[in-house]
Amino acid sequence: LELFSRQRSGKLGLSERKNSGVLPVAKKILLVEDDEDIAALLRLNLLDEGYQIVHVADGAQALRQLEKDLWDAVILDLMLPGVDGLEICRRIRQQTRYLPVIIISARASETQRVQGLEMGADDYLAKPFSILELTARVKAVFRRQEAMGQNLLMDAGRINSHGLSIDPLSRDVKLRGEMVDLTPREFDLLYYFARHPGEVFSRLELLDRVWGYQHDGYEHTVNTHINRLRTKIERDPAEPDIILTVWGKGYKFAVERKEAQP
Repeated sequence: LELFSRQRSGKLGLSERKNSGVLPVAKKILLVEDDEDIAALLRLNLLDEGYQIVHVADGAQALRQLEKDLWDAVILDLMLPGVDGLEICRRIRQQTRYLPVIIISARASETQRVQGLEMGADDYLAKPFSILELTARVKAVFRRQEAMGQNLLMDAGRINSHGLSIDPLSRDVKLRGEMVDLTPREFDLLYYFARHPGEVFSRLELLDRVWGYQHDGYEHTVNTHINRLRTKIERDPAEPDIILTVWGKGYKFAVERKEAQP
């Protein structure tokens, strides 16, 4: 427990904000963590941010909670008694309703992080981490979800380009008629690129606009996701035609060339 930052945010707690007349947005988060000390620390700080928190300590309890109630997000440890966190994440992604998942785990290798993201997690924090960073990631997930919802209200149409068909409502992607299996973050990244063809974005800009946060040292996350996305949508990932590298600047979604009309 001492490895985790105990620093509180210094903001008004939930009760103080109610007394001050500021009404918090009561997002409901399921916290799945078998270490009681860590769970108590996370719960205390997330309550201070105005969230509703329900804590369970094993995988079977988590699945029961997911079945009986609607949640706005899940904070999920991987090494759990009973059903492990990766299996819980997999089952969440089988649901039709999109539910953000943030994995927190002592499994810190790149392979393990990629495995968690491939299973459908929106974010992955390796223990130990600071409480401030976790709360920032939670806020980023909700900001991104709200922004996506606003975008859908303005532009709910399917995007068709480069043989891709991207449906923002169902979050489905087809490539030349075949369904493409993307993680939630891969979909968000592709959809953002497709909505801005020809525009060049740096890695930090993509972190800010797709991930919802901007931290030096996390640019490799963008590289990893773009590389994995290319393996799924490009004819030759080594010579991409859709998501292009602009050397020294960043990446862009290629403007599709239209055939000249006779």
